[in-house]
Amino acid sequence: MKIALARRGDHPRKQSQNYSSLPMSLHAVSLLLEAIFLKAKSLEALGRYKEAAQSCSVILDIVESSLPAGLPENFAADCKLQETLSNAVELLPELWKLADFPSETIISYRRSLLHPWNLDAQTVARIQKEFAVFLLYSGGEANPPNLRSQMDSSFVPRNNIEEAILLLMILLRKVSLDRIEWDPSVLDHLTYALSISGGLRALAYQVEELLPRTIEQKDRYEKLALCYYGEGDEWAALNLLRKLLSRAVDPTCVPALLLASKLCGDSCSYAEDGISFAQRAIESLKGRCDQLTGVANFLKGISLSNSSRSAVSDSQRVQRQTEALHSLEIAGKITQMKDPMIIYHLSLENAEQRKLDSAFYYAKFLLELENGSNPRAWLLCARILSAQKRFVDAESIINAALDQTGRWDQGDLLRTKAKLQIAQGQVKNAIETYTQLLAVLQVQLKSFGSGQKLEGGWKQNRNLELETWHDLASIYIRLSQWRDAEICLSKSEGINRHSAMRWHTAGMLHEAKGQHKEALKAFAHALSIDPSQVPSLVSLAVVLRRMGTQSPATVRSFLTEAIRLDRMNASAWYNLGLVFKDEGPGSATEAAECFEAAAFLEETAPVEPFR
Repeated sequence: MKIALARRGDHPRKQSQNYSSLPMSLHAVSLLLEAIFLKAKSLEALGRYKEAAQSCSVILDIVESSLPAGLPENFAADCKLQETLSNAVELLPELWKLADFPSETIISYRRSLLHPWNLDAQTVARIQKEFAVFLLYSGGEANPPNLRSQMDSSFVPRNNIEEAILLLMILLRKVSLDRIEWDPSVLDHLTYALSISGGLRALAYQVEELLPRTIEQKDRYEKLALCYYGEGDEWAALNLLRKLLSRAVDPTCVPALLLASKLCGDSCSYAEDGISFAQRAIESLKGRCDQLTGVANFLKGISLSNSSRSAVSDSQRVQRQTEALHSLEIAGKITQMKDPMIIYHLSLENAEQRKLDSAFYYAKFLLELENGSNPRAWLLCARILSAQKRFVDAESIINAALDQTGRWDQGDLLRTKAKLQIAQGQVKNAIETYTQLLAVLQVQLKSFGSGQKLEGGWKQNRNLELETWHDLASIYIRLSQWRDAEICLSKSEGINRHSAMRWHTAGMLHEAKGQHKEALKAFAHALSIDPSQVPSLVSLAVVLRRMGTQSPATVRSFLTEAIRLDRMNASAWYNLGLVFKDEGPGSATEAAECFEAAAFLEETAPVEPFR
C-alpha cells in the first residue's frame, strides 16, 4: 500500500513509467484503508476506544510515510481515498479522547492540523475548534508545540490557553474572510479563554473586527461593554450600554440595565442615571426573577445613597437616604438575607446615617453569614464599635480577625488596629502596630517584584504603605517629634511625590511649627492636586482664620465647600461655628447649630470612615 501511494504521488513525468509496476491499484488501496477505518468505527461502537484509535492511526501512518509532503491536489479523485483519510484524521483525536489518553489526544490534534492532509476548510475548522475546546476544558497541561517549520519571528504558544486562543482567533479570521461559516460558540470559547487570561482588550478588538452580519448589534454592544468594564474603562462601557439600551436596539435588556446602573451608581455625578436604569430593570423584570429583582433593588439603593451625598437641600438628602435604605431592605427581603453584598451595604448605609445599632446588627449578621472569611466584615464591625466609642471591643474584633486572616490580607486590619490604639491613647502600641504593618507590606511588595506582578494588588499595597507613612507622620507631629515626621514624609515622597494627602500632612507639620505661610502653600498645593480633598479645605480655612489675612466670607467658603463634599466632617462644622461666632451676636444661632452638629458627629465618628 505504501509503495502504491508513494509511486502514485511521484512527479507526473514519472507516473507513466510507474503505473505498470504498482503492486496494487489505487482503488484497492482505497478499499483497504476504508476497511481499516470501518474496523476502527466498529471498535468504537463496542467501547474499545484504545484499539479503535490504534487502528485509525494505521491509516494516517501509511499515508504520512508514503506522502511526507502531503497529498497532491485531485489525488485519487476517482475513489474514496480522500474521504476516508479526512474521516480518519478527524476521528483519531476523538478516539484518544474517549480512551482517556490526553497526551495522545493532543498529539493527534496537532498532527491533524500540521500535516498537509488536503482537508477541506470546514473539516479543518471543526478540528481546530474541537482542539481548542479540549485545551481549554480538559483540565490538563500540555507541552508547548514544537513548531520547527515556523519562522523565528512567529508566535509559538507557551501553554494550553495560548494555543486555544491562537486556534480560536484563526477561526474568527477565517469567518471574516468568508472561508468558513459563522459558529457563535467560537466567540463564546474565545471570550472565556481571554477572560481568564486577562486579555479583555484583545477580545474587544476581535469583536470589533467581526463583520456586522456575523453578530447581532445587541450582542456586540453587550460584549464590548463587558470587555471595557473589565479593563477598567468604565465610561466607554457606559457609552456602549447607552447605545444598547436605546429604542433602536433593546431598551429592556435587563443585564445591560443592571450593569449601567452599577456603573452610574458608583459615581455621585451619574447617580440619578443609576436610579433610572435600576428602576427600568425592575419594571422590565415584572417579578419574573426574584434574584435579579433583588439585584436591581440593591443597585437602586446604591445609586440613591450616592445621590444623597450630592443633594442640594437637607430635605432632599434625607429623602434620598430613606429611599436608599428602603430599596436595600427590599433587596434583602427578596434575597432572603443570603446575599453578603446586600447585607454589607445595609450595614454601611445605616452606619453612615448614624443608625449604629442597626448597622452593628447587620455587620454581625454578615460575619456569621460569611463565617468570618472576609476582612471587610470585620473592619466594618470594628468601625461601627469605634463610632459607639467601644474601642476595647473594636480592638478585640480586629484581633480576632487577625487570628483568622492570612498575613497577606492583614494590611487594612493592622491600620485600623493602630487607629484604635491611638483613640485609646496607646501611642507607643500604635507605632509598633504601624511598624508591623510596614514589615508586612515590604514582604508583599518584594514578592510582587520577584514574581508575577499583579497590578491591582501591587498598587493597593503601595497606596496602603503611603497612607501608613502619613499616619505615622501625623502621630509624630502630635508628639512634636519634627525630625521623625519629616523622615516619614520623605518616605512617602519616594512612593508618590504628588499625593494630595502627603502635602496636607506636610502642611500640618508646618502649622504645628508655627510656619503659617508654608502651611498655606502646602494646603494649597494639596488642593491643586485634588480640589475635593476635605482635610486640606478645613486646614486651609483654619490657618486663614488664625492669620486674619482673609475676610470671614473667604474662610467660610472653604468650610462650606468641605461640608458640601463631606457632611459628616465634624471638624468642618466646628470651625464653621467658630467663623459664625467671630461674626458676633447676629450669627449666634448659626454658630450654635454648627456646634451642635459638630458635637453629634464627634460623638458618633468612627476612627476611620465607614466606606
